[in-house]
Amino acid sequence: MNNKVRPPNRRRIRLAAVAATAILASGCASVQQTSPRDPWESYNRGMFAFNDAVDGALLKPIAYAYRDLTPKPVRSCVSNIFGNLEDVWSAFNSFLQARGHDFFNTLGRVLFNSTMGLGGCIDVASMNGAYKIRNDLGTTLGVWGLGTGPYVVLPFWGASSLRDGTAMLGGLAADISVLTPVFEIDNVPVRNSILGLYAVEARESLLDADEIVNRTALDRYSFIRDAYLQQRDAMVNQRRSEGGVLPDYSDDDLPDYSDDEAANAATR
Repeated sequence: MNNKVRPPNRRRIRLAAVAATAILASGCASVQQTSPRDPWESYNRGMFAFNDAVDGALLKPIAYAYRDLTPKPVRSCVSNIFGNLEDVWSAFNSFLQARGHDFFNTLGRVLFNSTMGLGGCIDVASMNGAYKIRNDLGTTLGVWGLGTGPYVVLPFWGASSLRDGTAMLGGLAADISVLTPVFEIDNVPVRNSILGLYAVEARESLLDADEIVNRTALDRYSFIRDAYLQQRDAMVNQRRSEGGVLPDYSDDDLPDYSDDEAANAATR
């Protein structure tokens, strides 16, 4: 039996070795640290380059194909349904943060969109003034006093921090996350299809922002890092400002969920 490696296979092995070496070199190369919150910048830039390569070769083309081939009403319906799941997760975290106003407001969004919005397909809550309040476990840990920790770029996921990354991965491991209802589906092909659609929809929603970054940023890595850290700091600081004290609802103008006019107009 001939065990010699054929030339084409040998070329593939060489190419794979070169690619692996480039990735390792980019991650291990020493770069000048530009932010005290990014002590792992050498690794992060290497992982950022790897993610960019995977995104450009696979995720971004799929996201553009999804945008081009799927009618906008269908895309909006898919986005709103996943957004409804995210609202459930946001409400849970608002409860953990003792933010009663946000909890009830978001819970109202879920109930309204799940019923009048045809299972979340139509965001009738926003039409009636109940706007989305984004929240997650990383923010909750920040409100509880846990520091952000070093900035880190996660494989395939992208920008994160030690606190946020640990919260996300820990939540997935403990089966408490925005995707928990999907993971509970016993039909494996259906479950995997929904997870794939979630990933494609999430990437498609970032296409416009990605183009803006490409046009304006001199250094995409630094721009995305600084924007991420500022946005996360703002979320935690805004929720800390009330000190976990439940607000007085007596004079609050909560959204009016009784008006069905917007729901009826949206379903015509």
